[in-house]
Amino acid sequence: MVLEIDVEKRRISLGIKQCVDNPWEKYKSSSKIGDTIEGEVRNITEFGLFIALTDDMDGLVHLSDLSWDGNGDELIKSYVKGSLVKAKVLDIDVEKERVSLGIKQLTEDVAATEIDNIRKGSTVTCTIAEISENGLEVSVGDNLKGFIKKNDLSRERADQKTDRYGIGDKVDATVTNIDKKTRKISLSIKAKEIEEEKKAMAEYGSSDSGASLGDILGAALAKKDEKSS
Repeated sequence: MVLEIDVEKRRISLGIKQCVDNPWEKYKSSSKIGDTIEGEVRNITEFGLFIALTDDMDGLVHLSDLSWDGNGDELIKSYVKGSLVKAKVLDIDVEKERVSLGIKQLTEDVAATEIDNIRKGSTVTCTIAEISENGLEVSVGDNLKGFIKKNDLSRERADQKTDRYGIGDKVDATVTNIDKKTRKISLSIKAKEIEEEKKAMAEYGSSDSGASLGDILGAALAKKDEKSS
């Protein structure tokens, strides 16, 4: 097919691919965003999976679209060239000759629902998953992860020790920050203790009135135990 005629330069530009139907246009006319496809893994790269769409076309599943929990770097190691996988069509760009696919979009983003129900300043019960020198990795609910820094383990410096805890222990902590993009939650046991102290002081009097801080906190704890029994 003649694409351009330049009389001055005595040059004619021709194109061979223009003599046949554009496969990307053809794919777009037969498929739509949201469709679920099944194809062979043709190639595995450091940034994602290339999945066969037709004999001559591949779609890309980016690392970030492998799983909702963001562990694409590890998850991609479980895929093998030649295996069949299902994915959802996210975008069809004819101009860039690119089809974007997603595997995580085949399932509900349950973590997003859970994180939407958590509020900064609220107290949650979490389970310790990992212990390091810097603090505690914890699980919040069924699908969320959080971290309690070492200096947030207690209002008392002497008790800011990670070796006081064990894997599987449950602790109550105050939510200090929520990062919806990374789905990580920052928590503080110290903040919870300080808040409980403020409430106890407000309800049972201040140390200025003659009661010691221990007396005030003891009264608050006794009232709490009474309500739970």
